[in-house]
Amino acid sequence: FGDDSCYIIVSQEDVVRITKDLEDSVGVDCRGYLTRVLAVVLGLLVLLTPLAFLVLPHVLWPEKLQSCGTACEGLFISVAFKLLILVLAVWALFFRPDRATLPRVHVFRALLGGLVLLLVLSYWLFYGVRILDPQEENYLGVVQYAVSLVDVLLFIHYLAVVLLELRQIQTIFSVSVTRSTDGHTRTYSLGTLSVQRAALVIIEHYYCDFPIHNPALLSASKTRAAKHLDGLKVYSVDGELSSRAMIAAAARRRDSAHNELYYEEAEHERRVRKRRARLVVAVEEAFTHIKRLQEEEQKKKGGGEAIDPQEAAQVMDPREAAQAVFPSMARALQKFLRTTKQQHLHSMESIQRHLAFCVSTNMTPKAFLQSFLSPGPTLQYEPHHWTRQWTLVSEASVTSSIKEGSTFLLKTTDYSLVVTVQRVPYVSLDEEYQDPKDHKFVLRLQSETSV
Repeated sequence: FGDDSCYIIVSQEDVVRITKDLEDSVGVDCRGYLTRVLAVVLGLLVLLTPLAFLVLPHVLWPEKLQSCGTACEGLFISVAFKLLILVLAVWALFFRPDRATLPRVHVFRALLGGLVLLLVLSYWLFYGVRILDPQEENYLGVVQYAVSLVDVLLFIHYLAVVLLELRQIQTIFSVSVTRSTDGHTRTYSLGTLSVQRAALVIIEHYYCDFPIHNPALLSASKTRAAKHLDGLKVYSVDGELSSRAMIAAAARRRDSAHNELYYEEAEHERRVRKRRARLVVAVEEAFTHIKRLQEEEQKKKGGGEAIDPQEAAQVMDPREAAQAVFPSMARALQKFLRTTKQQHLHSMESIQRHLAFCVSTNMTPKAFLQSFLSPGPTLQYEPHHWTRQWTLVSEASVTSSIKEGSTFLLKTTDYSLVVTVQRVPYVSLDEEYQDPKDHKFVLRLQSETSV
């Protein structure tokens, strides 16, 4: 009775939602700028702290210091080289260009930053209490104290290498990635990573391994399905005979649907083969013309014939040669791209640039056509076809490690990638010894011969 206590129940989803709202309110650009500023400030603090430990006694109480001679000079060299190694190691591990903007901070990087800050503050506190306050006269002890700080910082950097690099090298999980629109699937091997880091690795592999997403091919199948549904008519007529007739008509339409699909696909394949043959012939003729011109020019140079200045001015570079022969193959290429629904993936400028590159590197017509005959990875096309904005949908926290059975989505405007995680099975490998004598045999020949 008379209990006025107030209880607030907050679930994990509420905590995640609150932190997500706070991070969104800060902004992506502001978060990136703030992270860089904090990293630079922490790096300068780590670099200048050992130097400050060595300089402050000479500035504040130089007359009380005891000279330590050769021992201090050797420790000075040790501190200098250790700081140089530490600076190079930190630059190689942390100062890299950003590959992506992640929704949350890197947990291990934040922990390492907090550990370094705690270490430096602890050393400063001890330095102020035991060295600055009593004005320590033993300068050798001060130098050894600075050397110990540099040693601990090197060990923390080794810990950072283990947590950030070596921990994720060993293959532990098999990740299956499926595109939702066409079912294209790839499988990758990953180590121990957080959900957001695993999503970043998968997106990088997606740009290189998956063929580019072509919504025009999907719209063709949707149009065919809509056309088939438009041909159906439903009547609501009472009576058993009419219902039987409707069922029979629906069955006949269902049986003829696969025939229509079969003949439609066969006709499409025939048109593709026809357009492809015309394109191959046109490209081969264009490359043959370019090769003939190159051979004639080499013969003139090799024979020592005098070249007319007007003809020398007409010698074309690969770019001009590509523009000259492109009209002879443009019509066949345009029809082929329209038939295969790829016309939006290749612009005239990109085709001419690719043709000039093939001419300058002396590629064959087959090498030139390979970019158009089959869809390539996303990075093969122009940057405006790349998908840069992704949304990570996961039931688990994105900072937690992936586990067996974990599933998350990578969504874009037109499609999504469904990611499922499975642990690599444990393998028991046994050894079986085989005696080398088991491979020996005896060949017995009969002395008798046939007459």
